[in-house]
Amino acid sequence: MTEKPRPRKKNRPPAKRPPRLQRRTPAQPLQKAPPTAPAADAPELLYGRHAVLSALESGRPCNRIWVIPSLRYDPRFHQRLNEAKQQGAIIDTVTPERLDQLCQRGRHQGIAIQVAAYNYWSLEDLLAKAATVNQPVLLAADGITDPQNLGAMIRTAEALGMQGVIIPQRRAVGITATVAKAAAGALEYLPVARVINLNQALETLKAAGYWIYGLSEHGAVPLPKITFDRPTVFVVGSEGEGISLQTQKHCDEIVAIPLAGRTNSLNASVAVGIALYEINCQRSPAWDLTQEPRG
Repeated sequence: MTEKPRPRKKNRPPAKRPPRLQRRTPAQPLQKAPPTAPAADAPELLYGRHAVLSALESGRPCNRIWVIPSLRYDPRFHQRLNEAKQQGAIIDTVTPERLDQLCQRGRHQGIAIQVAAYNYWSLEDLLAKAATVNQPVLLAADGITDPQNLGAMIRTAEALGMQGVIIPQRRAVGITATVAKAAAGALEYLPVARVINLNQALETLKAAGYWIYGLSEHGAVPLPKITFDRPTVFVVGSEGEGISLQTQKHCDEIVAIPLAGRTNSLNASVAVGIALYEINCQRSPAWDLTQEPRG
């Protein structure tokens, strides 16, 4: 009996092999690109009713304004907004939620404005402006990194009659939107100079006839014991570290504000207010607190 031939198998496409798994390597950390410094003329965002109204009243150039409907025709803002519109500013009526996004949940109070970046004064121009006042008073901030604190100091300095503020470029906060908000419009009236080296600036001020007083809880002389009868500079340090030792060497005297409680230090803006109040009391013993507010 003969064996029957087996049927030939049909040609089938070769089975595809599963892709070979590649050996995993430990994940490499992402290399962060170095932060780029903002351009010197980059616009900034101001928000809050006092800050925006002061910017509009001072005629500071602005590009765009965002305002909620209920504030667009408010008597305090209506005319100023129309003037800004005539000068080329774009006015957008937006919802509070949109302002929340723009201001990153900052307390905008219904209005925000995009203005040109703050134009710092030079030390020479600041001295020239201060020279128009008899016995001017300046503030030098040493190592202030908290924008809220710097803004409060600027507000206090302007409200109590100082002629200007000096801040260093390095290891200190500059004029930001948060500083402007805390200053509540004072930046539109009080010049701020930014210097490369604060200690060299203090020596320049000495040569111009200023007496340099450092405010510190470790000061050897109580503030009320000082007679302020010449151009004056108050140097205030950060709350954590105070005035640096190197900067203290450039001060003529280190003075302290007498304290009666157990707290051994004050907020920088509070210390500035007390020091300037002492000057005002000495120079005008009959200082009338009921006088007409300045325009």
